Amino acid sequence: MADLGEDELRHRWDRYSSRYDKDIALLERLQFAGGREWVCGQATGEVLEVAVGTGRNFAHYPAGVRVTGIDLSPAMVEIARTRARELGLDADLREGDAQALPFPDASFDTVVCTLGLCGVPDERAAIAEMHRVLRPGGTVLLLDHVGSHHAVVRFGQRLLERLTVAMIGDYQTRRPLPLLERAGFELTRSERRKLGTVERVAALKRPAPPSSP
Repeated sequence: MADLGEDELRHRWDRYSSRYDKDIALLERLQFAGGREWVCGQATGEVLEVAVGTGRNFAHYPAGVRVTGIDLSPAMVEIARTRARELGLDADLREGDAQALPFPDASFDTVVCTLGLCGVPDERAAIAEMHRVLRPGGTVLLLDHVGSHHAVVRFGQRLLERLTVAMIGDYQTRRPLPLLERAGFELTRSERRKLGTVERVAALKRPAPPSSP
């Protein structure tokens, strides 16, 4: 399956943006219930949300965090800006690529990504960027649909994936957790649900070793 080009992917998400909240609502209740709360409730300090979408996480952040959000689709970002204003959330929201984040090294205390890595053409590059912009000791918090460990379910996911990748670049069978560990993160919490098709992950960017005297 060939990935959609960046311009085409942006165009398709722009076109889909007005329907996204309605389409995802039922799926969230059935498959991802409680996931956004689990992820956002652990966020602290300066927070970067990658693939912020329409801002569906905004209502779940604890008081006192400072949110920066980035998304490939400018239409999704505009919806997120409206949602932030309605909630009274002072968020810095901008268009950008998860594979090349426009922030200096060690800029954030927390990186959040919910239902986003499944749609990034190169999820390894996105995870490497998350690691780069996190401060040592910072946390990455993820929620995503992943490839099931049940063979029959995974076979069905692979069939569905042929359609969703062609439509909006959305993969059904990825699993970010092993990639986090290879990128230098230390797993602190993980939960796998719904026949192994949904995973919640918290991982730590290891603090830098103390310098020699």
